[in-house]
Amino acid sequence: MSSKERILSREVEAIQIPSGDKILLAAGSRVFITQTLGGSFTVMTDASLVRIDGKNADALGEKNAEASVAPALADGAPDSTAVWDQLKKVFDPEIPVNIVDLGLVYSMDVEKLADDQGHKVNVSMTLTAPGCGMGPAIAEDAKNKILLVPGVSAAEVRITWEPSWNQQMISEDGKMQLGLI
Repeated sequence: MSSKERILSREVEAIQIPSGDKILLAAGSRVFITQTLGGSFTVMTDASLVRIDGKNADALGEKNAEASVAPALADGAPDSTAVWDQLKKVFDPEIPVNIVDLGLVYSMDVEKLADDQGHKVNVSMTLTAPGCGMGPAIAEDAKNKILLVPGVSAAEVRITWEPSWNQQMISEDGKMQLGLI
């Protein structure tokens, strides 16, 4: 068995790429890890490319990379740098560049909730293509990573199509990773 080839030790829920459909992979299924970024695994099965969440790393014989997050600010508010750092741990499973450097995140703001209910982070983002079935999975991944930041009690990640994404929105780091410069 090659270093990227794995046999699933238990049944695992996965998300098909690019449709975004949830499927179950049976214990004993053979998969090949093609990408490990942001705490999730992109794997090739006998039938398709799928994404497996990091919480299921053990089924692949891998370790779940724990997220290290900066503590909340003195007033209990989340550190906005920590939120951006978490967003940089979110990847489109087909592109080895995070959603921030891809230019997919249009805005991020933190609001204090009423009655000392904590803070909510609101993110507006887009996708590289309107027909991308992975949009809900990517948005959910972003939300879950934001909720790990101390001081965040709620998060909303909204997908928008205005303005339309284009390659000019990719950061210099992203362009270097993609070989565009």
